Amino acid sequence: MPEQDSSFALGSPRFSDTRLASLAADQGVLAAWKQAFSQGRSPADVLSGVTGRFAVAVQLADGRCVLAVDRFSIDSLCYRLDGGQLRFAPRADALADSSRTLDPQAIFDYLYFHVIPSPRTIFQGVQRLPAGHVAVFESGQLRIEPYWVPTFSEDSRESFAVLAEEFRGVLRNAVAGQLDGSKAACFLSGGTDSSTVAGMIGLVGERPAASYSIGFDAEGYDEMEYARLAARHFKTDHHEYYVSPADLVASIPTVAAHYDQPFGNSSALPAYYCAKMAKDDGVTHILAGDGGDELFGGNTRYAKQTVFDWYGRIPGSLRRGLLEPLSDLGAIKQIPLIKKGASYVNQAKVPMPDRLMTYNLLFHLGLQDVLTPQMLAAVDIDGPAQQQRALWPQARTGDLVNRMLAFDWRYTLADCDLPKVVGTTGLAGLSVGFPMLDDALLAFSEKLRPDFKLKGLRLRWFFKEALRDFLPDEIITKKKQGFGLPFGVWTARHDGLKALAGRSLHGLADRGIVRREFVESLLNERLSQHAGYFGEMIWILMMLEQWLAAKAPNYRLA
Repeated sequence: MPEQDSSFALGSPRFSDTRLASLAADQGVLAAWKQAFSQGRSPADVLSGVTGRFAVAVQLADGRCVLAVDRFSIDSLCYRLDGGQLRFAPRADALADSSRTLDPQAIFDYLYFHVIPSPRTIFQGVQRLPAGHVAVFESGQLRIEPYWVPTFSEDSRESFAVLAEEFRGVLRNAVAGQLDGSKAACFLSGGTDSSTVAGMIGLVGERPAASYSIGFDAEGYDEMEYARLAARHFKTDHHEYYVSPADLVASIPTVAAHYDQPFGNSSALPAYYCAKMAKDDGVTHILAGDGGDELFGGNTRYAKQTVFDWYGRIPGSLRRGLLEPLSDLGAIKQIPLIKKGASYVNQAKVPMPDRLMTYNLLFHLGLQDVLTPQMLAAVDIDGPAQQQRALWPQARTGDLVNRMLAFDWRYTLADCDLPKVVGTTGLAGLSVGFPMLDDALLAFSEKLRPDFKLKGLRLRWFFKEALRDFLPDEIITKKKQGFGLPFGVWTARHDGLKALAGRSLHGLADRGIVRREFVESLLNERLSQHAGYFGEMIWILMMLEQWLAAKAPNYRLA
């Protein structure tokens, strides 16, 4: 069981001695919460007015225990019921013991999402509290509910000038609030968000930021020129490191084993090296730019799905009587223009949120070809889609873009990008702050008009226009890339990396999870055909096996 770094524990004998790191601001906050709870207000009502970053357990005078995480679950909180007792910890593996077997459905969810979304964890009977949720344990029963639901006000008619002035003030305060008095530092990919954070540090701090960037010696993956441009523009104390294939061979087992369950976001490796570089330079706290795309409309899928949504505005008689029958004709679809139109119609017919996963890698490669019969028999292949369908309508909005934003706050931020950054900075020995996820910025996003987020098909229009005289034009107009990893390209060329991948994938085949024929085809044929595309699947499988090798070496699918 991993050693727990904790500062807050429950002393009641009703609970185990598992300790929990409380990220509430201070004990005064906890006292205020207890007082509010004791006044008869429901935990959900009390927490709806709480802001900031927290993962906390509060024991009340009446014997109840309240567990809660912030709106983005920046820090995780896991729990299990055990013989009428509630056990909890920041990590899922801290709650695992010999009685907790691995959950095949969680493995399937990992292969589908490349992470394991809450509330499920890799361990049967151990769950993770979803973002914006509260759990109340009383008389041996656990009740879980959201205390906050994304709620958008979409009829604001405030002028751009007024909103831009407000936004810049809120953004500046958000960055200032994340600095702790130590050396002011930030990740710098050269994208809009990280460049904004770097520049704002210079405005609110005593000196320009120390900035840290990762590069790759691989065509199409390296965007160091943009990081250097931002560094020059904001006069940061800039530092660079070029990750190599040898670095991956050395660090993949360490990074995989650091997480409490399988984690497949490939940018974790460059994020780790970037954080390690900052740590070696004397940094103890670093700021990250995650969240700007998801709050202000910066992901390309927002524009793509908007185009598909236009299909629904075509009169139903025309869709059903002409367009859809044409899209199903075999021979006519060989005509290039018709073929493209048929593809559009066939995708547009798929309802949201299923349409977001039309190109899901696992399904696109073929479940029957990838997974063993025993694996398929052990899981519900529709489970991930069912979870997403249940979450999709919960946000209070009538706008497609805002609904996609709220959806991403859960799946992209809380379940993927934030664990990536929190995990890798923690491994490097740093704490991390997320100014783009400041509560005031979140509230600003919720009130910002949808057409200011996506102007026609222009992504994050308002954000960029409001900062046009602050950011370099080249960064405002560049395409988003971040710390994308050229894993597939390198694996096809680097013997050590390919050997590590080969051992890992054959290990999964030995466990009865994936078909050995698929492994052989992936490594020996498909990788050379399209290294970037098939390299992603190799990465996902490799990181799963590396985690299993470290945490459950004897696991075999029955």
